[in-house]
Amino acid sequence: MQNQIKYILIIAFLSSITGFAQERTKDTLDPEVVNVVKPYTPTISDAFKIKETPTLDDATTATKKEIKYNIFSIPVASTFTPAKGKAATVNKAKQEKLYDNYASLGVGNYTTILGEVYLNHELGRGETVGGYLSHHSSGGGIDGLLLEDDFMDINLNANYTKKERDYSWSIDGGGLFKNYNWYGLPKDYFDATTADTLDVGHNFIGANLGGKIKFEDSYFKQASVRFRHFEDNQGSGENRFVVKGNVDVPVQDEIISTRVTLDYLGGSFDRNYFTDEELKYGNINFGIAPQYQLTEDDLTLNLGVNLVYLNDTEAGKNKFYVYPNITASYRLVDELLIAYGGVEGGLIQNSYESFVQENPFVSPTLFITPTDQQYNVHAGIKGKLSNSMSYNVNARYFADRSKALFKVNSVSGEATEDYQMGNSYNVVYDDVNTFSFSGELNVDVNRNFKLGAKAEFLSYNTTNEEEPWNLPDLKASLFMDYQIDENWFAGANLFFVGERKDQFTQVGTLTLPVPQTITLDSYFDANAHVGYRITNQISAFAKVNNIANQDYQRWLNYPVQGIQFLVGASYQFDF
Repeated sequence: MQNQIKYILIIAFLSSITGFAQERTKDTLDPEVVNVVKPYTPTISDAFKIKETPTLDDATTATKKEIKYNIFSIPVASTFTPAKGKAATVNKAKQEKLYDNYASLGVGNYTTILGEVYLNHELGRGETVGGYLSHHSSGGGIDGLLLEDDFMDINLNANYTKKERDYSWSIDGGGLFKNYNWYGLPKDYFDATTADTLDVGHNFIGANLGGKIKFEDSYFKQASVRFRHFEDNQGSGENRFVVKGNVDVPVQDEIISTRVTLDYLGGSFDRNYFTDEELKYGNINFGIAPQYQLTEDDLTLNLGVNLVYLNDTEAGKNKFYVYPNITASYRLVDELLIAYGGVEGGLIQNSYESFVQENPFVSPTLFITPTDQQYNVHAGIKGKLSNSMSYNVNARYFADRSKALFKVNSVSGEATEDYQMGNSYNVVYDDVNTFSFSGELNVDVNRNFKLGAKAEFLSYNTTNEEEPWNLPDLKASLFMDYQIDENWFAGANLFFVGERKDQFTQVGTLTLPVPQTITLDSYFDANAHVGYRITNQISAFAKVNNIANQDYQRWLNYPVQGIQFLVGASYQFDF
């Protein structure tokens, strides 16, 4: 009975729990009906971004606890000793000793002697003294000549330089001695019998003295003065005095660089070519050339003018010249391509000494006057094709009034002097316009091998003379230097000169002179040398000139020596 009551109570309890759960579920449901008109379209304003770094309101986490560390050092016995650090070394080549003094001597065929001495010694701080001596002579011996062809050329110079804090100055002086022969006797008109009666030696003596001063951080930049005396054994004499200065003239905020020049020339010859009348010449010219430089980015522009006043002291005439002095350069491609050009002009002071330097076979009967170069227009490009190759190409057109031309003297019908046999040269003047186009290339193959080449084409237009006497239509040169190894070195050069024209005239006593225009053949001259450095101070060398043994004529009836051999040694030293 009790078990039945127990089962009835359990069933009643379960029934009550089920009814209560159904009642709670029913109460949470919403009995309303929802009608959907359109689907829900969310907008940006409905969205929100969860913060990357949430805010924690946790006092335990936010508060840092202080931690204390205790280190207990225990000494340990050690016998280790670290090695000292040492920088790595680079193997350097031994620095070559440079010497201040140099002497060289060589001998060769044609009884040739070639010597040089260069001296430079430091007396104290900023104070040096030096000197230079050169000697070149030959006993001659050209085949087929009727006259002696030996020559001698000696030059001497001594200098002293002093450097101060704000300026430096120097003084120097020297001399020269030259001995040449008028050996260009026309063999078609004279024989050995006539040649034996001639004394064709022509000696020159010269001396000069001058000085120079240069200032630092001053408007007056530098100045120089030079006096020259030149004479020969035929009674000729010449004096020249030149003063030059450079001054920066401030104009507002700009600087005008100004060059000032004073040039005096005076001389005389005992006679002219055909008569015993004395020849005198002389002039004084004063020049001033202001120039302003404008630099902007890759452009450099020089704007200036050259003003020259000439006083002919012998003729008593004065003249004023105005020349352009404008140059410009522009970097088109850095150092690879640079364009340049300009228009310049000037009064060129001709002198007896300058003529002898160019042609030692002139007669002491010259008429000397300056050359008026009205303008010299030039333009070109230059630059580098690579780090080891550079070039320069340019064209020029210049107009010279009273340009000096060398022309062989005529054979005098009543010759009384040894240079009146058609074996000497005169100077004639003409208005000549010249066009020139040239190119130059230099290559540094490596630090031990250098190569260079240059060529120039020329065209002339004369006014009075039939030809531009003795001016070539082409000039070219090639050179090479090669350091073979530490001791051996070598080099070579080649010169080429195009055709020239000259005019030979025989003046007879009964017939009129008949000029004959003669074309001188082009020629090339190849030279080479090789040397060996025995020690740091002593070197031996050998030279060969005119390797092709060319029998060319630089001047009419003046053949040059054939192949020439020369050996010698050089010595470098210090005092």
